[in-house]
Amino acid sequence: MKTLIVFISLLLSINALLAQDIRDSSPKDLNGFFPFDPPSTLKEWETRKEKLVLRMQVATGLYPMPIKTPLNAAIHGKIKRPGSTVEKVYFESVPGFYVTGLLFRPENPNQEKLPAVLNPHGHGGRFQDYGEKGVLNQIVIGAERFRESGRMPKMARCATLARMGCVAFFYDMIGYADNQQLSYQLAHRFATRRPEFEKTENWGLYSAQAEMRLLSIFGLQKWNSIRALDFLESLPDVDPKRIAVTGGSGGGTQTILLGALDDRPIASFPNGMVSSSMQGGCTCENASLLRIGTGNVEMTALFAPKPQGMTAANDWTREMLVKGKGFSELKDLYSLYGKSKNVICPDLTHFKHNYNYVSRAVMYSWFNKHMKLGLPEPVVEEDFKLLTKEEHAVWNDRHPKPVGGDNYERDLMKQLDARDRQLVKKLCESGTSEEMLLAWETIVGRSFADSKKHKFQVTEEKLINETTGEEIKWILPSNLSSSEKRIIHLGEFAEGKGSGALRPALFRQSRKGPTEKVANSREFAGYTHGYNHSRFARQVHDLLSVIAYLDSKDEKTIEIRAGKGFEPQAIVASYLAGNSIKKVVVESSGFRFSEIVDYRDPRFLPGAIKYGDLGFLIQSLDQKFKQT
Repeated sequence: MKTLIVFISLLLSINALLAQDIRDSSPKDLNGFFPFDPPSTLKEWETRKEKLVLRMQVATGLYPMPIKTPLNAAIHGKIKRPGSTVEKVYFESVPGFYVTGLLFRPENPNQEKLPAVLNPHGHGGRFQDYGEKGVLNQIVIGAERFRESGRMPKMARCATLARMGCVAFFYDMIGYADNQQLSYQLAHRFATRRPEFEKTENWGLYSAQAEMRLLSIFGLQKWNSIRALDFLESLPDVDPKRIAVTGGSGGGTQTILLGALDDRPIASFPNGMVSSSMQGGCTCENASLLRIGTGNVEMTALFAPKPQGMTAANDWTREMLVKGKGFSELKDLYSLYGKSKNVICPDLTHFKHNYNYVSRAVMYSWFNKHMKLGLPEPVVEEDFKLLTKEEHAVWNDRHPKPVGGDNYERDLMKQLDARDRQLVKKLCESGTSEEMLLAWETIVGRSFADSKKHKFQVTEEKLINETTGEEIKWILPSNLSSSEKRIIHLGEFAEGKGSGALRPALFRQSRKGPTEKVANSREFAGYTHGYNHSRFARQVHDLLSVIAYLDSKDEKTIEIRAGKGFEPQAIVASYLAGNSIKKVVVESSGFRFSEIVDYRDPRFLPGAIKYGDLGFLIQSLDQKFKQT
């Protein structure tokens, strides 16, 4: 009997655990597990791919795609080295915002149009130097071959690509080398919120205002990378049909996203960052909305079926070699295209995190094959005489360094905000609402069409979304099943007891106190909301579930009535639900997302200001109700 009681108690405990809202678990952070489960058919993958690409475009601030302004590129200061030349480059990715770098070309090109390789770098930058002692240690362990070029392996990589007959562009990430309009400290070491930038006017990066406009260091760098491709493509000696991209570590992150968002690269080698484990620890590798429900392996898969290589090291990438944790799943996805040989990941786990000589040799061979360079194998790297500081420097007396600093940061934000407002305005003026609907579905993280496909379990106390594992507590009136009018009451609205009225309690309904934050000491919204939906978005999810359930019944009308504090959730959900909502009544307090100055505000929603704020949604609903 005692055993039976224990068994029953255990079952009850298990059932209670299973019934718990999945969203009550600890929020996911960049050190979680991000598996990739490839679909069984290409059709399924193409559908998934379309949504993922849209997510990345939105998260990086590139939806709609900005208009490309003149590059106004300058190339100067040619330096000759055996087998290659090096020139200094700068251009404007947006007016007044400069991308800097070095352009490597073959010394004696053997054809009029040359293949090209874009080289984003990781942390350490163009000036990174292992030093004499450091390179000797690398040589001893077999990671490098040469005492000179091994000190600056990124330079060695570009010089070798030039000797192989490619034009190689090595450009600076924001905050590195000559790219100093936004500082290294800001771009890569931001830790504590800046009160002077947390305002509704004259705000800066990392502020709630910037995040709700989807302006981030990662997004700015991604735009710089796209414009770097534009620069390469514009060169008269570059074959635009033979462009590849490769980078290590943070440069690998840029390579992954560039391969996903730009069709021009024909081959890719994102080294050191393709992993189902750690996703990239820097502020320059994270953005709000970017990795919710996905991760680096799946984002890498978006390049398929084009040739893509990488190596596994004794870091987070070693997970790739374990079945179920990365590479085997990538290969399965490539197999759907009949191109399983177009992806490789050699085991170099005897080295720590790197893009060393051995890894580079794999890349050289990969590009030699897939860019049809026609070189004899193996491609052997040669030593490269390093550049002096003067030879490195892009800026000089004839090419003066542009202005930067706090005031420039504010001015740049205003410039980009004005640009994006014009783009969104054109979407609204075009009379086509589909693009805006897609944008709002993406920032909320759920469409009503998807909600209608979910399965629900209903009790008097709860609506359980069995598909998502979410629970909504509610008060379900006994006469609801027979009512022709369904009324959803939220918050403090006075009329809560009528026929057919129900009161759902939205996710963690309390509006007091800050929202949850992942266990990261740095106060950056992207570390939390790059992996987890905001509380506001989750509340909208609950409303969409309630509406979808009611919509599945035979009754004619669904209304939402929202009291003070819940009107924005009601407006957003009603907009997403389209014709399923016949009436919205709110006690308007005049709230707008543009009032929020703290990313831990319960009403915080990344992207909400960019896509028209509540004003656009109210106008859209008003037009809809007038038409009906």
